[in-house]
Amino acid sequence: MIVSLDVDYQYNRANTACLVFSEWNSVMPSNSYTSITNNIPPYESGQFYKRELPCLLNVLEKVTERIDVIVVDGYVWLGEDRKGLGAYLYESLYQEVPVVGVAKRIFYGAKDVAVEVLRGESQNPLWVTAAGMSAHIAAEHISAMSGDYRIPTLLKSTDSLCRQWSIF
Repeated sequence: MIVSLDVDYQYNRANTACLVFSEWNSVMPSNSYTSITNNIPPYESGQFYKRELPCLLNVLEKVTERIDVIVVDGYVWLGEDRKGLGAYLYESLYQEVPVVGVAKRIFYGAKDVAVEVLRGESQNPLWVTAAGMSAHIAAEHISAMSGDYRIPTLLKSTDSLCRQWSIF
């Protein structure tokens, strides 16, 4: 199964969403999970993973399906030797589950490792990086995801779910 993860913050709390789907071109998720994490530390420049990684791990603990690939909102690599959130997640999972990062904005240090993906009629690319699989294969998967727009439908749905604080 493929899971997509996203996090929304309010003050020192985070709501993390996880959608589970079986195929890259799935239109609907087969399951969803959410998790609230309290006492989130403030953002530290260059240390984003310290804030978001515990949130991702909390929601992943709830997933009962076998996870084959994880898609995160952001970068796996910020450069040749500079880790992004996805690389820290990959290491936290003992390098057993590939992690694909999908970023909406270019991080200039990542230009050499990120694969540009244009979807729909958008002239603004997504930037795909990966650990545990080729970034080019990951980019092909992101290109194949359902939806006519720049952001694949299930990634947009994951973002929407993490912003639904009122249901908790």
